Amino acid sequence: MSDGVQWMAGTVTSSGWMFDVHFARGIDAEELAVRMGARRGAAAGPMTDAEIAGLEVDSYDGPDSAVVRVGEHAGWAFAVLYGSYLDRLKEVSRDGVEAVHYHYNSEHPPTTVLYARDGRTVCGYGLCEERIRWGEECDLFLPDLVDAGILHPDGDTYQDIGDYDHVERKRLGLAVFEKRLGLSLPRTVLTEDRLPVYAVEGSPADDFEEISAWAGANGRPLPDRRLGLVPAGLRRDYERATDPRWWERGTWHRVTAPTLYAEAVLKAPDPDGTER
Repeated sequence: MSDGVQWMAGTVTSSGWMFDVHFARGIDAEELAVRMGARRGAAAGPMTDAEIAGLEVDSYDGPDSAVVRVGEHAGWAFAVLYGSYLDRLKEVSRDGVEAVHYHYNSEHPPTTVLYARDGRTVCGYGLCEERIRWGEECDLFLPDLVDAGILHPDGDTYQDIGDYDHVERKRLGLAVFEKRLGLSLPRTVLTEDRLPVYAVEGSPADDFEEISAWAGANGRPLPDRRLGLVPAGLRRDYERATDPRWWERGTWHRVTAPTLYAEAVLKAPDPDGTER
C-alpha cells in the first residue's frame, strides 16, 4: 500500500521552513536530477533529510544554490529540494514525461501544486485557494475538486467557506492529485531514508578549489567535491581570514513565490469575497 501524498500537508523538512518536491513519471531518479540542473553521474551521499540539514545545505552561499535528494516510489521519480526555489516543471516534463511540482509555503502565497505534461503546464492551484487555477487546461481537475467537496461546479465558489481546519483542507486539495495521478511519496523520505544527493544549482562554485585548499591547510572539514558547493559557514570563515573587507560583503537568501501564482493572486478576492 502506497503512502500517497496527503500526509505532506503542513509538513516541512529538517530545515524547518519548506518542503518542495518535483515528481516525474516516465524517467528515472537520476534523469530527474539532471533535468533539474545536476551533472550526470555526480551524485553524493546517500544522505538522510537530517544529514542535509546538518550540512547547512539551505544556507549554502548565495541565493542561487540548491541540492536535491532523489528516489523512486509507486511509479514516480521524486526529488526533494533544499535551497533556493526552483521551478523546473517544464524542463522535467519535456518529451512526453508527466511531472508534478509541490511547493509548500507556511503562510501566503499558499502551498501550490502544478501538473505538467510534455513541456506544458496543464493545470494546478494553490491549496485552500483552488478557485484560482492555472494552466492550458486549468479546469481539468475541476470535477475532482467538486467531488472532494471543495468547489461548486461553477469553479468560482466554495462549498464551505466557514471555519475549517486548514491542514485538513490542504489534505483534501492534495488528495485530488493523489487519486487522479496515483501520486505518492514515502513518509520515510523525511525520517530514515538515505538517498543520493545532487547539486542542481550553484555548482561548481567558482572558488571551490581555493576554499578547499584553505580548509585543508587550516584543519577545517573539506566541502563535498562531488557536490561542488561551499557551505556558508566555511565560506564565511574563509572570507574573514583572507579578505580584510569581508564585513562589507552581504549575502542574501531569498525564496521566490511561483510566478503564475504571484500574477493571479493580485487580481483575485479571498474565498469570503473580500478584496486583497
